[in-house]
Amino acid sequence: MRTLVTYRLEDSIATITMDDGKMNVMSLQMLTDLNAALDQAAADRAVVVLSGREGVFSAGFDLPVLRAGGSESIVMVRAGFELAERVLSFPMPVAIACTGHAVAMGVFLLLSGDYRVGATGSYKLTANEVAIGLTMPRAAIEILRQRLTPAHFNRAVTIAEPFSPDNAVEAGFLDRVVESSELQGVARSTAVALSALDMDAHAASKLRAREHTLSAIRAAIDADYAAFRARA
Repeated sequence: MRTLVTYRLEDSIATITMDDGKMNVMSLQMLTDLNAALDQAAADRAVVVLSGREGVFSAGFDLPVLRAGGSESIVMVRAGFELAERVLSFPMPVAIACTGHAVAMGVFLLLSGDYRVGATGSYKLTANEVAIGLTMPRAAIEILRQRLTPAHFNRAVTIAEPFSPDNAVEAGFLDRVVESSELQGVARSTAVALSALDMDAHAASKLRAREHTLSAIRAAIDADYAAFRARA
């Protein structure tokens, strides 16, 4: 089975790239590979650049597995939100290069980065659960809450509004939008700038600033897990 994630270390910058050849779905293998890459970045004490493939960051969970329910679905969903929790509390800075569509779990992972650079283009960023007949997971709500403006947060959660690079910065999905040809260079230069931080101070300040968010996400993951198991 081929890896879905590549890891490249250069000058204390770890570039982690998701590429399943299609839509970068958050399958159990993708989640496992991402965690392995983060393990390596932590061991290398490297600033992370997390990127998708051209045209898509991630389309979210593996939908056939999700709709089938059962133990695999439950494990996948929990692993996805635990990955977002890990990125939010990762001891080194995490810059994200949003290469295209970020949907559902894809957008939740995007919103967990410290600095998010998006490419221009006609793609969407959306938490589409309500549009496809799913009640928004509690953990997803907490992740959205901590980055989106109040008005955009309510629209994202309750009416599954899709956003574009044109309004993603205003809403809080992205910190910056650049031309597609410049995306990887800007993401890397951002990571280089972040590498000048005092990493101990960064890690401690991140945990202090996100203490309530991380606590809420952890409680939400446990509540969602219990609810999913009760329905399985």
